[in-house]
This record gives sequence, structure tokens and C-alpha cells, in this order.
Amino acid sequence: MRFDCSLYLVTDSTGLEENEFLNKIEEACKSGITLLQLREKDKTGREYLELAFKVKEITDKYNIPLIIDDRIDIAMAVDAAGVHVGQSDINVRYARKILGSNKIIGATTKTLKQAEEAVREGADYLGVGAIYPTTTKVKTVITEVSTLKEICELVDIPVVAIGGLNEENSDILKGSKISGIAVVSAIMKAKDIKESVVGLREKISTIKL
Repeated sequence: MRFDCSLYLVTDSTGLEENEFLNKIEEACKSGITLLQLREKDKTGREYLELAFKVKEITDKYNIPLIIDDRIDIAMAVDAAGVHVGQSDINVRYARKILGSNKIIGATTKTLKQAEEAVREGADYLGVGAIYPTTTKVKTVITEVSTLKEICELVDIPVVAIGGLNEENSDILKGSKISGIAVVSAIMKAKDIKESVVGLREKISTIKL
């Protein structure tokens, strides 16, 4: 499946009422994100599934692929575009076996060895980071930009930088040959989501030149 991962939104519903969360998702989709990952670490399986159906209605409306974090069963149930797996989740090889060849599978990698393994097992893209410390509940292990650049040189699939990135601090990625950046707070906590998305898209275009 072809997809554009240049501006990849990873969601965070912490502290938000459901309607407020969904409104933020719709505004981001309408404003120009290219890929959306629904990530819910604290919800039950049923809560995650019900929210995934609602989010997919929005992403379908704007023709944006929906990636489900970790939960292959939920990705299958809502017919999401794919799934993203971390180093402690089911590995790429088994995710591919379950989902088949027509779904997107992304993998979090922090080292050259992990990147090589993910590509060998059939990943469609890599999320590399964290580049900066993050404010989300996910454990942060910093990845040096030099390692990011080495991974980009090593693999022949898209590489997305992730971790505390925003419009102000992402110049550090120039020359890294990334395919895009993944953000959480830069959009989810923005006072003006449209302004943030537009600014990030402009910044990405300069990074990728």
C-alpha cells in the first residue's frame, strides 16, 4: 500500500473528553496531516475498539490512513490501514503473517540492528526516536540524530523521526534523509491546530530539501 508519512500524527487523549479528542482529530485531518496513529495505552480493549471505529470514520472522510498502535486485533476489527509495533510488542514478522501483504506495518526502532531486523521481517516504515524527551506517558529513550541518519542510509523504506518534535526544534533533522516526522503534543496540545499543521508541513518541506 502506498502512503505518505511526511506529517504523521500520533494521538494522545490524556485529559480530553471524547468529543474534544475527536474534534482535535478532525481538525488535524482537515488541516493536512498525512497519516494518523491511534495510540491508547490506558484504555480497555473494548474502549480502544469503540474509539477506533469513531476515529476511522474521521480518517476515512479525509482519506487519511489509520494506523493502530500495538493492537493487531483492533486494527483488523476496524479494517484500519495498518498497525505500528514497538520493541516490546508482537514482532513485525508475525504481524505481517496475521495482517497479510496489503496492510501497512510500522515498527519502532532505536538502533541499526533493530532497523535491519524490522526491514528483514517486512516492515513498511520505521519510526526512529525519541529524538527529544517527550511529555507523553511512553518511556523515552533518546536516539542520537547521527543514529537516525545511519538508519536512513541503511534501509530502503521510509523512516519517520519521532519524539518531542515540533516546528521550533526540528531543524536538527536537516540532512537526515527522513521521509517525515511524527508528532504528538505539537498538534494535540496546540492552541490552533490548523496553524500548527500548516507550520509543520512548511518545516518538513525545508528539512527534506
